Amino acid sequence: MKTKQTAFLSRIVILIIGLVIAHLGVTLFIQANLGTDPFNVFVQGVYRTLSAYGFDWLTHGYTHIGISFFIILLLLFVDKNYIKLGTLICMILGGPIIDLFTYLLQGFINESLPFTIRILVLSLGCIILAFGMTIVINSNAGTGPNDLVAIVISDKTKVHFSLMRIIVDACFVLIGFLLHGTFGIGTIICAFLVGPVAGFFLPRTKSWLGCLIPSLPQK
Repeated sequence: MKTKQTAFLSRIVILIIGLVIAHLGVTLFIQANLGTDPFNVFVQGVYRTLSAYGFDWLTHGYTHIGISFFIILLLLFVDKNYIKLGTLICMILGGPIIDLFTYLLQGFINESLPFTIRILVLSLGCIILAFGMTIVINSNAGTGPNDLVAIVISDKTKVHFSLMRIIVDACFVLIGFLLHGTFGIGTIICAFLVGPVAGFFLPRTKSWLGCLIPSLPQK
């Protein structure tokens, strides 16, 4: 029993580490001001639309939490087995982590930086985001709400996760853009690179986590 509890707590710790890494990548996209990652184009669009209608007390992070809750509720009707403790942690902590990194990074990464440097920041953010996302997924404690959408559809349709991630991202971008979310070259980079990069990291982080925690269940 003690071994099982230790393994569970270890997965939660790894999940939180991955969550922080992934949302650092998200914030790098936002602060580079060349378009944010696809899910956050949607979040920004909803945030700006609600703010225009008097909800000016909202932040990007709070909006992220609200949308995450909505996605979780929808997926509960699809297959509740996908909803795990880690998913709830991602849902609750993701938004505040973005708000924290936004505060810390806004003085270093902004539109005043040369375009080439911001492109490098975007590319680095893409890699960080994909790596953090795969750590969260392979922690086997549940993933973030937006990744969960791609995973559920991928499992149900048998379409490869990398391809489904691109499709899901495209849908988020389209809706977010229509709601005046920030769309730019960074969004395009993220939409077409995060899925494949995550696909590259998935088997490698699974092997690494399996060695780190021998009792970690692997699928």
